[in-house]
Amino acid sequence: MALLPPIPAKRYFTIGEVAELCAVKPHVLRYWEQEFTQLNPMKRRGNRRYYQHHEVLMVRRIRDLLYEQGFTISGARAQLENGKMVAEEAPSEALAAQNMAASSAAATIPVAKLTDGTALDMMALRQELEAIRIFLS
Repeated sequence: MALLPPIPAKRYFTIGEVAELCAVKPHVLRYWEQEFTQLNPMKRRGNRRYYQHHEVLMVRRIRDLLYEQGFTISGARAQLENGKMVAEEAPSEALAAQNMAASSAAATIPVAKLTDGTALDMMALRQELEAIRIFLS
């Protein structure tokens, strides 16, 4: 599986930011919006899309199903429906705010060095673990 950058602790992401965070092109995201009803970013002035954290996780899940696991669009759609990973099950606003606060507090944690000299960003690791916990619940 491709190593994707950690998702920053923000409320909204532009289509360009989501494209970078998920390693797909913006036109692919726009196409996926048509194919996957679970993916429904908020649109503001000039039809600009603003994705929330749970939608970024959904894009990563769709990317994994299509690119890593080799599903077709309809197969990935069925997997998402069977896997209960739908927009209604996204974290509540209170939980999202709590996660953002925890991520902000984690920002004070220093970057640790692994035995091979590579850096381990504790905040990024914590965010990824929180995202996995939310996905599995």
